[in-house]
Amino acid sequence: MEYKDIIKKLTPEFDKAVQYLEKELGKIHTGRASASLVEDLVVDCFGQKCPLKQLAMISVPEARQIVIQPWDKSYFEPIQKAIESSQLGLAPAAEGAVIRVSIPDLTGEYRQNLARMISKIQEDSRQAMRRARDDAWSQIQRLERAGEIREDDKFRAKDELQKMIDDYGKKVDEAGERKKKEISE
Repeated sequence: MEYKDIIKKLTPEFDKAVQYLEKELGKIHTGRASASLVEDLVVDCFGQKCPLKQLAMISVPEARQIVIQPWDKSYFEPIQKAIESSQLGLAPAAEGAVIRVSIPDLTGEYRQNLARMISKIQEDSRQAMRRARDDAWSQIQRLERAGEIREDDKFRAKDELQKMIDDYGKKVDEAGERKKKEISE
């Protein structure tokens, strides 16, 4: 096995970390309505836990409103409970055959909490990448100790690993800063 093979295997791991970050950031509400805010909320419906998107149609008719139209009327109450008990700070209101969720204005304190949450999600992504890098580095060191690669290759691999961490770290930083900018507007 060559060190380049080990490094190639890292790319999907790093991509997963960035995808996780972007998915989690999409769930953070920025004062604008978005279906992604509620679509993955887990609804306890008749003893089964299902994501909201499987139980209802979700639309965004206005910039500050989400409309949820359950496929079945029996889903109304569990959906409302799931939204109320979520950490999103949203208040659903039943209107006829739909549930309307108005997105409130962001307060200064709430914006600060969101910024901290974004930083934590970024750090989680960075930690996942560092763990993958450390595992790859351990494998490369074992190859060098076993005589399967030269010492020069080991240090070349270390440089490549660091470059990957730097490149993906930049993606994590950019995504986080974009989201922080959104919440500050």
